[in-house]
Amino acid sequence: MNARFYSFSARLFFRIAFGCMMMVHGVSKLDLWMAKGNQVEFFNFLGLGSVLSLLLAIFAEMVCPLLIIIGVKSRIFSIPPMITMLVAAFLVHAEDPFAQKEKAILYFLGFLGIFLLGDGKYAMIPDYKSRSFWGFKKQTSAYSPKNRVLERV
Repeated sequence: MNARFYSFSARLFFRIAFGCMMMVHGVSKLDLWMAKGNQVEFFNFLGLGSVLSLLLAIFAEMVCPLLIIIGVKSRIFSIPPMITMLVAAFLVHAEDPFAQKEKAILYFLGFLGIFLLGDGKYAMIPDYKSRSFWGFKKQTSAYSPKNRVLERV
């Protein structure tokens, strides 16, 4: 076993752990939306309305972690949970003591780690090999030495 195996295994564990823990919070919000529908009272983020804000939170806490767990564009799909956790920590719980904000900040740091590390080898669409930071294929520059053609004058 080499260091790459441990690195990729740690990334997989990190994705599964934080994804499953976040989905627990998403299930409670999904239950709230299913029970009350459009009559739900939820934090109104940027004037979007309670229902749309709740649906965005459900997306960030249910859909994104599921995609992160299976390894589909983990860097991109870690951004909505990070935004949701920052909103929860500093807007929803603005007046609360630090103990109330701590969980949201820890989730933010976990998804920040997923954002920085990527998904590794054990993923549905791995972005560790021959891919750029965001997981898309790298484009070679027209001015790179590989593409240079010497012309005779």
